[in-house]
Amino acid sequence: MVQRTVLKVRLSCEKCRKKILKSVSGLYGVDKIEIDAAKDTLTVTGDADPYVIIKQARKVIKCVEVVTIGPPPQPPKKPEEKKPVDKKPEVTIHPYIHIPQSCVACNSWSSFI
Repeated sequence: MVQRTVLKVRLSCEKCRKKILKSVSGLYGVDKIEIDAAKDTLTVTGDADPYVIIKQARKVIKCVEVVTIGPPPQPPKKPEEKKPVDKKPEVTIHPYIHIPQSCVACNSWSSFI
């Protein structure tokens, strides 16, 4: 099961960063390692056991505090794009009513008159 382990580590120099990065990256099941120098945090994501990660980090840097251990955050869901509904073109029918001036019967009678 993929877990995310966040540790607070004092990273005062580049040598300390390289040491901890090298020691933790060699562990089995580590997928991703992030170091945030501004917050002094080390984030390890993967199938590795959090206890083993903490133990290995404490071998290199003595002062390590556990911030969180848990599942990694899920990627933000993209809103589903609504597919445009194919609208049938509106057909406007103009009513055309043919009203003859006279009916057929009247025309036939008029010829007799």
